[in-house]
Amino acid sequence: MKLILSTLLAYAALLASAGASAQDAAIRKALGERLPQLGTIDEVRPSSMPGLFEIRVGSDLFYSDAKGNYLIQGQLIDTKARRNLTEERINKITAVDFGELPLQDAFTIVRGNGKRRIAVFEDPNCGYCKRFERDLQNVDNITVHLFLYPILSPDSADKSRNIWCAKDKALAWQDHMLRDKVTPAAACDSATATLQRNLAFGKKYRITGTPTLIFSDGTRVPGAITAQDVEQRLSAQN
Repeated sequence: MKLILSTLLAYAALLASAGASAQDAAIRKALGERLPQLGTIDEVRPSSMPGLFEIRVGSDLFYSDAKGNYLIQGQLIDTKARRNLTEERINKITAVDFGELPLQDAFTIVRGNGKRRIAVFEDPNCGYCKRFERDLQNVDNITVHLFLYPILSPDSADKSRNIWCAKDKALAWQDHMLRDKVTPAAACDSATATLQRNLAFGKKYRITGTPTLIFSDGTRVPGAITAQDVEQRLSAQN
């Protein structure tokens, strides 16, 4: 009897897998033919809502029926549990293991005891970064690992190189971002390779804007957030 039950369960699992593969193929085919501008679909999986499938393109999420006849872009909310399921999935998809960050390609800014840690990718020409940096001055007992990420303007790389090659990188960065002081031109052997590695890391993890914050639990936050938001996220990790 146990053998028969085990066989039936295995057969049912096989059928379910075959069905899921068929639905996956049907959705990919339909959307690929009808919406080629959507791009390459990286993953198709059932959502928490019966009959609705999650379509992942990079770190963007869409939802579809089982045949790809309809496509929805928006937030999937579990009203009973009061959870934003789309936001939770995006947080999981975009998370970066803090231990995998190439900290040798960043410089640090320490305030207070420095026990709390974040990493930030910033462009010296980024206005939102300057606003974020001013607000971040209100957060104490923190170590900031600052990755120069020159993606916005043609001279972003030059400014990043000058800051990286400065005798005191942290001071040069804060002079530039907080006090609008021009960093003297400088050159050093490590600058080009460091900036190229930062850009390659950002491409791998789809860091497309600045500032981008990464907290020690792997949570990633794109865009300038307030000191209060930073404090709340740091407190949640302790």
